[in-house]
Amino acid sequence: MKKAVVLLSGGLDSTTCMAVAKSEGYELYPISFDYGQRHNRELECAKNVAKYFGVKQHKIIKMENVGGSALTDKNIDVPDYKGDNEIPVTYVPARNILFLSYALGYAEVIGAEAIFIGVSAVDYSGYPDCRPEFIKAFQKVVDEGTAAGVKGKSIEIKAPLIYLSKAETIKLGTKLGAPYELTTSCYKGGEKACGVCDSCVLRLKGFEEAGIKDKIEYERSL
Repeated sequence: MKKAVVLLSGGLDSTTCMAVAKSEGYELYPISFDYGQRHNRELECAKNVAKYFGVKQHKIIKMENVGGSALTDKNIDVPDYKGDNEIPVTYVPARNILFLSYALGYAEVIGAEAIFIGVSAVDYSGYPDCRPEFIKAFQKVVDEGTAAGVKGKSIEIKAPLIYLSKAETIKLGTKLGAPYELTTSCYKGGEKACGVCDSCVLRLKGFEEAGIKDKIEYERSL
């Protein structure tokens, strides 16, 4: 069976990617990261999602926290949703570059043909590493900088949600049986999602526009 590494954060988008990869006939090899994020709730969710999909191995990589983001520095407050396209303080410097690099090495080791990443250029928070230009550039790195690439058997970076709105992503994941009740999207990591950070608001709007009930609990909701 063909293999795929899936970047699994424990959130809605990465869980949708797991469902998409499974639907395309891949054997799933999720990889998650402990990068010094301000809470471990998302990693617990990632473990639950991986268990739900019955994967053979779920790799969790421990990384040094370099700071510089509200998601990794508790001295920087997580802001409420603003709705603009400015790069927010929740941007983690070079995060997807680092994540994809680890995933790429892992993919070469296990002989995977693809890496799935749940980035979207439609409903996102202004992050530069969620754009099609970034995915295209990293694919060039894969093609030119790996043994698989130079041998003509390059590993494909697959971003199936890149042009989907959050509502379209939710509809797709629901159709494919993605277990959204096991996920979290909140930047604050409380027992209940805050409902007011960028990620919570985009998620809530997505479910509302999709006409589907979100099964997780919120402190506040739209």
